[in-house]
Amino acid sequence: MTSSAPLFLGIDIGTSGTKCVVIDACGAVVSEATAAHPVSYPRPGWSEQDPEDWWRSTVRGVREACAKAPGSGPRIEAIGLSGQMHGLVTLDAAGEVVRPCILWNDSRSAAICEALHAREPGLATVLRATGNRVFPGFQAPKLLWMREHEPAAYARTAKALLPKDWLRARLSGAYMAEPSDASGTAVFDCARRAWSAEMLEITGLPRALFPDIAESPVHSTRLSGPAAQELGLRAGIGIAGGAGDQAAAAIGSGICAEGTVSCNIGTSGVVFAASNMWRATPNGELHAFCHAVPDRWHLMGVMLSAGGSLRWFRDTLAQDAVAEANSRGIDAYDLLAERADRVAIGSDGLVFLPYLTGERCPIPDPAIRGGFAGLDISHGRDHLARAAFEGITAGLAGNVDLMRGLGVEVREVRLSGGGSRSPFWRAMCAEMFDARVSLLASEASGAFGVALLAAVGAGAFPSVDAACAATIRTKDALAPDPARVRAYSAVKSRAGLAAVRALRATE
Repeated sequence: MTSSAPLFLGIDIGTSGTKCVVIDACGAVVSEATAAHPVSYPRPGWSEQDPEDWWRSTVRGVREACAKAPGSGPRIEAIGLSGQMHGLVTLDAAGEVVRPCILWNDSRSAAICEALHAREPGLATVLRATGNRVFPGFQAPKLLWMREHEPAAYARTAKALLPKDWLRARLSGAYMAEPSDASGTAVFDCARRAWSAEMLEITGLPRALFPDIAESPVHSTRLSGPAAQELGLRAGIGIAGGAGDQAAAAIGSGICAEGTVSCNIGTSGVVFAASNMWRATPNGELHAFCHAVPDRWHLMGVMLSAGGSLRWFRDTLAQDAVAEANSRGIDAYDLLAERADRVAIGSDGLVFLPYLTGERCPIPDPAIRGGFAGLDISHGRDHLARAAFEGITAGLAGNVDLMRGLGVEVREVRLSGGGSRSPFWRAMCAEMFDARVSLLASEASGAFGVALLAAVGAGAFPSVDAACAATIRTKDALAPDPARVRAYSAVKSRAGLAAVRALRATE
């Protein structure tokens, strides 16, 4: 690479900080940096941020990333943007922020979502118009909440932007959006990749509130002189449409075409599948959004408490494992896996339901609760450990099975997150998912994914598919054992029956 070779910058506004990644024209990471920003919780169930804090962390992150690779700033040819989805940034006619951003994890609009599903227009209408249920985290119900509870602030609002699209406006002075992030607003027709006239009419939200749409790799805006000066970059470079955080991370994992799925096992669990055509579950069990690849979509299952359930089990029912692991110098989760591996598949009939904080996918019910089912006097601590691993994995596999039921091909699942570090858990995933599993050779991120999109828009790669094929590698592939796949099928059936009983308990 010569000193004049082009570079591309990805910026991802997370909930706790902004990550910046600089890549070269071959997709190799040149430098990266992360700068923190605060979150405010003014009332129970409320979660807000000041967009100017995002700007400050962006400036720090970009400058630090460029400082780590001297001379890189002037060579950056384009920027890609990603960010936390669903947040509501309201601007007045002068472009000033009206009130703090209401974040994705804010629940104040729950009653409004229930009304949209139960009374008018009704769940069937919402699903037909958008392909998705309306959740309190989504953007449009927050606008409706503002209209009802903060009418003066709502009356001042001229534009409603998602977090990364507010950053785009701060960078360029222009208002634009793209399909993957807009899919999570509750007023976007994901099948048509356009704002839903039906949902706008139903909600009474004017079309003028929302920006125009350009596809994710397209350089739809350009960096302004004042913003360029603050960042230490050249004015006029292109800014790609980018993507919402999940679609951006999928691009960074190479999940751009049908056949390959990603599964991130962190505190929550996210299963993400690209789809070459528009598909949606009949009752909204999966999120069905536009992908960051033009003319492609994605299905996503979000499990609220995946690794979080295992952490609860460790801290509440397996404190002895923590002590023993410390004495042996190993991780407590590895010890729990050792214990679980001593018990046969199926935990001798014991089932764990990982619904400790309700559930979203494939059971969209915030009231459902978890627990152990089938517990009897023959079960010991090893059974409890295995049931915990199996219950969490069965919940994730339920999303994969729904995807297959819609006709999505699932050949390979790329695992990430803390759960992927366990060989025991990886093997269980391969057999519960009935698919080859693998790890990424290098850590994926949303910032890397949108840097690739910026490079595609600049012509460094002919397509998103080509960019992913040229830059993303996997390792440690593991194929499922057919006999164990059959054994785990019975486990999934028992878990499904136990979930039905748990659902009935909430009625």
